[in-house]
Amino acid sequence: MGTLSQQWHQAALTSSGFFWSALWAFALGYLVSSLIQVLVTERRMQRTMGSTGARSVALGTLFGFISSSCSFAALSTTRALFQKGAGLVPSLAFMLASTNLVIELGIVIAIFLSWQFVIGEYLGGILLILFAWLFVRLTRPRLLIQEARQQVGEDSDESGEGDNSWRDKIRSREGWRQIGQTYVMEWQMVWKDVLIGFTVAGIIAAFVPDSFFESLFVGSGRESDPGFLAVLAQTVVGPVAAFFTFIGSMGNIPLAALLYDRGVSFAGVMAFIFSDMVVLPVLRINAAYYGWKMALYILALLLSGLICVSLVLHYGFAALELLPKATGEAITERDFFRVDYGLVLNLLFLAISALLVVVARQSGGDGDDGGHCEHHGDGGHEHHHHDDGAPLSDKVMNGLVIVALLWLIGGLVVAPWL
Repeated sequence: MGTLSQQWHQAALTSSGFFWSALWAFALGYLVSSLIQVLVTERRMQRTMGSTGARSVALGTLFGFISSSCSFAALSTTRALFQKGAGLVPSLAFMLASTNLVIELGIVIAIFLSWQFVIGEYLGGILLILFAWLFVRLTRPRLLIQEARQQVGEDSDESGEGDNSWRDKIRSREGWRQIGQTYVMEWQMVWKDVLIGFTVAGIIAAFVPDSFFESLFVGSGRESDPGFLAVLAQTVVGPVAAFFTFIGSMGNIPLAALLYDRGVSFAGVMAFIFSDMVVLPVLRINAAYYGWKMALYILALLLSGLICVSLVLHYGFAALELLPKATGEAITERDFFRVDYGLVLNLLFLAISALLVVVARQSGGDGDDGGHCEHHGDGGHEHHHHDDGAPLSDKVMNGLVIVALLWLIGGLVVAPWL
């Protein structure tokens, strides 16, 4: 253990390194997401998806896969689909797919963890959807669904989105302006979660001793394989710890990597990764959308689902001898700023990002509020409801952002001089 100033500097340097190593993955994922969101709009999804049945669930999963990875954006679009008449299970399938099956999340997990966790993320996402389907079939919450539909109301918006094909959009200046605006909006929705998540990960890496994790996650450590009760306890502690954080799906991956470095089981780490939809702000937003009864029902569904799925993944991988093994190199020991392919990709996507920002700021023509703004109206909706449903969470988040920025700047600039 070094001096306080040394640990402060190390924490800030680690947080910055985490972000730098994942920057190109974020940019690539959000570029792909922006292209798809502009070319395959929400209204088209609503018209195609239907209300119930296996086809609707499959389409909900597919649309979630090609959608945004932001937890709050997923909540908003899920509400819109439900409001348009989609059934509860297809709506939940969309929500779970858009936060677990998206491309950028898999890339970030591969950077910080290993290929086993990537497979676990995608396979677990599918299993979570199947579990949600079974959970709803067994519990039959018809009265809750009726009350939730009354809460969200009916969408009387009959405005068309235009019949421009994706080929017309991708060839037009207006289409690329919409793609640029969507790309900027993607970053606006996640940067706070990413900033706080990566900052907390650096602080934990520098200041929190291994003994803390051994006490919190019973049976953690790599000396011996934990028994079933220890794995179950870790799987339960993961989402409980995540519940009291404000970190979304893209911000908690470095924390998950730190948990794995500290000896938490595969099931415990996967449960923590899956817990982005059971955090406190999400519960409050769902309550604002559907009422508290449905919000708590969804919370119970997700909590029981992620615990069961994480255990199935753990022991399924163990039976196939696919559980990841320690490499001996802790994530905090990596050289994040070395000259390699990551540097080249970061510079490339920084240039692409700058170009998209410039394109997004260009003024549009008469059809400025076409499919893009109609589609992303729910993005604004989401933030509006977020403000109404969780003003305290917003204030806490903004305060944490200021603290995180001051911490990072101080750790990188001031701490080395102390």
